Amino acid sequence: MLEIKGLNQYYGGSHILKGVDLAVEQGTCACLMGRNGMGKTTLLKCLMGLVPIADGSITFQGREISRLRPQQRARMGIGYVPQGREIFPQLTVEENLRVPLAGKRSRGIPERIFELFPVLKEMARRRGGDLSGGQQQQLAIGRALVLQPEILLLDEPNEGIQPNIVRQIGEVIRMLNREEGLTILLVEQKLPFARATGDHFTLLNNGRAVASGAMSQLSDELIQEHMTV
Repeated sequence: MLEIKGLNQYYGGSHILKGVDLAVEQGTCACLMGRNGMGKTTLLKCLMGLVPIADGSITFQGREISRLRPQQRARMGIGYVPQGREIFPQLTVEENLRVPLAGKRSRGIPERIFELFPVLKEMARRRGGDLSGGQQQQLAIGRALVLQPEILLLDEPNEGIQPNIVRQIGEVIRMLNREEGLTILLVEQKLPFARATGDHFTLLNNGRAVASGAMSQLSDELIQEHMTV
């Protein structure tokens, strides 16, 4: 479904992503892992078109998309939940959820969003900035699901979230992937969560994809070499 080949990206004179190859098969949950500062967030931003790539290719459902604008990628079926959530704090929960629908003929929020995250219906008229961190994360995921994407990019959805919300988010991700067939690319640092959620892993180290495979192949040696601080 999603394939990256030879992707290079620079910030100023710094070479951030170095010839990265990555493939995510339809219907799977792939985990992108590695220490902080290895290029994981940058890679997701490249996939969404938020930062330009120097060279390489990004193919989504057989179409080369590396020069498309973010809104074009979203319309093709790529959903994105950024690190830090980036909701609109002055807008209500309902208004946040309606943002992706701007310009669409259908302006209705799918009822499925409220089934997955009932708190969003309860707090529909509350401002986004008044929600807790965990509630804001649910809002960010819900907002990405409004357009019913084919693939969902999640950048550390559990960062700074209370344990009960982490469990709920994990349940939602697994249900969307395993029962509804949504393809997911997940940046995740927490090993137990990644192992419980992901089918495959790719490890980034200094901007390079240094190891990948089935989640069962993520060995203690790889963890020690590429993840422990």
